[in-house]
Amino acid sequence: MTHLNTSVVQADRDRDLWQVHAGPGVDLPRLLDGLPRGSLPEALRDGAERHPDLPALTVACETLTFGELAGATAKVAGWLRGRIDSPGRRLLIAAPTSTRQVLAYLGALQAQMTVVPVDAGIGREELETILMDAEPTVTFTEGPAAEILASIDHRPELALSIDEALLAPPLAAAPPVAPMMLAYTSGSTGRPKGVLLSHGNVLSSIRAAMAAWRWSPDDVLVHCLPLSHQHGLSGVHAAILAGSHTVVLPAFDPDKLGAAIEAERATVLFGVPAIYARLDAWEGASETDFSSLRLAVSGSAPLSPELAASVEGRLGISLLERYGSTEAGLDLSAVYDGERPPGCVGLPLPGVEAKVVGTDGEDLSHGTEGELVVRGPQVFGGYWRRPEEDAAAFLGDGWFRTGDLAEFDGAEWRITGRLKELIITGGLNVHPVEVERVLERHDGLARVAVAGVPSERWGEEVVAFVIPAASTAPAESELLQYCRARLAAFKCPKRVIVVSELPVNSLGKVQRRKLGKLAVADGGAAQSTRESDGSAT
Repeated sequence: MTHLNTSVVQADRDRDLWQVHAGPGVDLPRLLDGLPRGSLPEALRDGAERHPDLPALTVACETLTFGELAGATAKVAGWLRGRIDSPGRRLLIAAPTSTRQVLAYLGALQAQMTVVPVDAGIGREELETILMDAEPTVTFTEGPAAEILASIDHRPELALSIDEALLAPPLAAAPPVAPMMLAYTSGSTGRPKGVLLSHGNVLSSIRAAMAAWRWSPDDVLVHCLPLSHQHGLSGVHAAILAGSHTVVLPAFDPDKLGAAIEAERATVLFGVPAIYARLDAWEGASETDFSSLRLAVSGSAPLSPELAASVEGRLGISLLERYGSTEAGLDLSAVYDGERPPGCVGLPLPGVEAKVVGTDGEDLSHGTEGELVVRGPQVFGGYWRRPEEDAAAFLGDGWFRTGDLAEFDGAEWRITGRLKELIITGGLNVHPVEVERVLERHDGLARVAVAGVPSERWGEEVVAFVIPAASTAPAESELLQYCRARLAAFKCPKRVIVVSELPVNSLGKVQRRKLGKLAVADGGAAQSTRESDGSAT
């Protein structure tokens, strides 16, 4: 293993890479200085003063201008401030996508509260866990989450009513004095942890991306991502900061998404690989006019080169892949101007430093795989009430351990796997993503996920979970032989299990820890695909 002290060299290299993202002629020091400044409520106030009648946000076909959005936000903030005793109290939001959800979010920020966004489809056990951990003072829930909350005895007494709040005296925007957000990790590798994010963390993240992606007031963003995650919320942030227009659909529907892109003449599309896969398979894609799009961003899960190439043929532009995390926001992005090699996530965004380290925390040389660590103004300050987790999460000097494996070849960053998802079979390491990308090239498969399952013989064995592309699944022997022709023997799956769906979160990210249950399922939703019975369940 080669170690390299790159502290001075890296500082110069990072500045050069940031300039590549920012573009020629951009004042880089000024850009970096402005990344963490201000707050969303202040930016919304300024935008409403400059262009009150321009559309800011369209959610589920309801459009609010900057003036309307700022006015309603101020009233919600006034209602909240009239009922809380000090800044920094927490508002938990669990509701389907709507303008009311956005007003609850922005109103809480203007009231100098900390928002706890959770998924609208959250289960009772997870909601109880977050309520006990976050201790919110106020809740805003609608839909199934409201019913679940009503059955929990230790719920907060105060519930936000948007209709009532819109009758309250407005509260003026003020500089932030409390954390912006308490965001909980998806729990894909364990119990969710609260990630405390400042206004500076969140604003630095989206501003760096906006600079790299050449965002302008003329842009129209369309997406159907949930507003309970930073990926979806970042579109709201971009609209407020740039004075642009964001259109959010309440759920993925290819017909409605295509119609919105055409009707709004959308210039930017946000999505995750699962959305792009369904859009690519949509029969109406060939009849939809995507010509207004200048940028289509993919994130939150690995994007296969095959899917990227197919979607490019549909949209007429190449997907721009980016990398980020709950704790560190947006960190790496493919370049806007230039080639976007498949499977690569580009370069560190302005203000972000990145490197790979070994198990001992020492820097590794280019081309060597190790753990990706990042630092910058977008990185959180620590976990909520978990000091023991902070010690393990940071190397020192602000370097956050992402838990992802990566390598940098001197030109592009590549994410190679997840450290905690690494499969150790017979003493050898296997990255699930590497096996998935081989199986994804098989014509008979629609989706693939790979995980390690406990094995007496191997410690862990590689198991593939597949969704067939047709009613009949390829035989297991065929798929295993396909892998053996392309992978080392120890990396090949020991079993192939056909499933009707994969366990994913609301952003389409596979939750590998749940796959083991499918491996031991007795019939039902999963079964091995054998030559004698190749039918899909």
